[in-house]
Amino acid sequence: MIKEFRLPDLGEGLTESEILSWKVAVGDTVSLNQVIAEVETAKAVVELPSPFAGVIRELHEQPGTVVEVGKPIVSFEVADDAGPAPAGHAAPSRGTTPAGQTAVGAEPAAPKREPNLVGYGAVVESSGRPARRPRNLPPLAVSAHAAPVRIEATETVPAESKPPVVEPADTGVIEARAGVPSGDRPRSTPPVRKLARDHGVDLALVTGTGPAGLITRDDVQEFLRQGSAGQAAAPAGQVRAVGEGERETRTPIKGVRKHTAAAMVSSAFTAPHVTEFLTVDVTPTMELLAKLRGTRAFSGLKLTPLTLAAKAVLIALRRHPSLNSRWDEANQEIVTFNYVNLGIAAATPRGLTVPNIKDAHSLTLEQLAEALALLADTARSGKSAPADLSGGTMSITNIGVFGIDAGTPILNPGEAAILALGAVRSMPWEYRGEVALRQVMTLSLSFDHRLVDGEQGSRFLADVGAILAEPGMVLTMV
Repeated sequence: MIKEFRLPDLGEGLTESEILSWKVAVGDTVSLNQVIAEVETAKAVVELPSPFAGVIRELHEQPGTVVEVGKPIVSFEVADDAGPAPAGHAAPSRGTTPAGQTAVGAEPAAPKREPNLVGYGAVVESSGRPARRPRNLPPLAVSAHAAPVRIEATETVPAESKPPVVEPADTGVIEARAGVPSGDRPRSTPPVRKLARDHGVDLALVTGTGPAGLITRDDVQEFLRQGSAGQAAAPAGQVRAVGEGERETRTPIKGVRKHTAAAMVSSAFTAPHVTEFLTVDVTPTMELLAKLRGTRAFSGLKLTPLTLAAKAVLIALRRHPSLNSRWDEANQEIVTFNYVNLGIAAATPRGLTVPNIKDAHSLTLEQLAEALALLADTARSGKSAPADLSGGTMSITNIGVFGIDAGTPILNPGEAAILALGAVRSMPWEYRGEVALRQVMTLSLSFDHRLVDGEQGSRFLADVGAILAEPGMVLTMV
């Protein structure tokens, strides 16, 4: 029996993923839950386990392909009684074959929800797109010229039991429908139109293979592969230097970059941002770091200014909880969190991600140092789990590692504040009535003015600065 595995919803509410690599090949025998592929969502790289035990018969998508949720990606040959059938699974409904295929001439059974593998999120109810209303298209005659209808199912009937499909006669009707009627805009979805614009493709030159001539992402990509895009995209009169290579490089917007762009635009135009700055003499903090590195408790741990700054933020949030809150527009409520999931912005080869440390408020300094080191290593390797990238309550971005002193960080969506740590620099500074060379850092705090008043934001920033300027001040705050 042949079974298809469709790309699952990975529990993030996302609609597509990119196939990064296959861990199996056609003909391989796999076991249940064996990792068969590595896919990249807009948030993380995820390993897909096999839902069946059997033999790989076909890989429907190549690495580098962006696949929509619900689309088949791999076919298995399994035993007749194989598959993740749940306990107490009902007998096949009237009008279906034992394999779950709708029988010819029978009424289709109502779809049933079945349990799926842990981590795959909700079961996809339908693999198709919502029906779209045609734009002034001539009606299709229901006759022998109509295209055959193909019923897609998760389980397919063996080839020898499939009924023959009658192909339509070659009358020229198909060719007329494949094109675009004169004066009508080619039918496609907004993401496909954007893909075409990004690559300079005129959709009027693309033949749609979707329902009723709908132009799909695959149609545009095939058009590009055929080399026609360059002719369609080149404006009249454009001069191209010979032998100097391409004049521009176009990179598809997908994965983390696509998610980050959408999140930043949403945040910037939803939450009224305010940014405040405070420059602090952090010489005592740097001296404390040097002492801690020499103690047995912190031996082998990576201690940085970020470690102590994160602890300072956690202490200050106890005194100023409004910076650890969320604006609930739907319910018209302000949600104040009684815990802190501290987000740490991480620059990775895949782009900017903000994994967070769960319940960071409950960690000791030693535990916080361990959590920060693990978070950074996981993020850089691209292995942050979806759960690590959601649920944050406040974030820190360490722009100082790039030699930057200050900035105006954009809030992570759903959070009330984000603190940017600048570089630690040796600078002339007033110290005990004299000018001395001290180690100085600038703190940049952005907050959502709907949730945080200027006084609250200022006092929070002052508390963080006071702790970094004199760590002993913690004794007055706890």
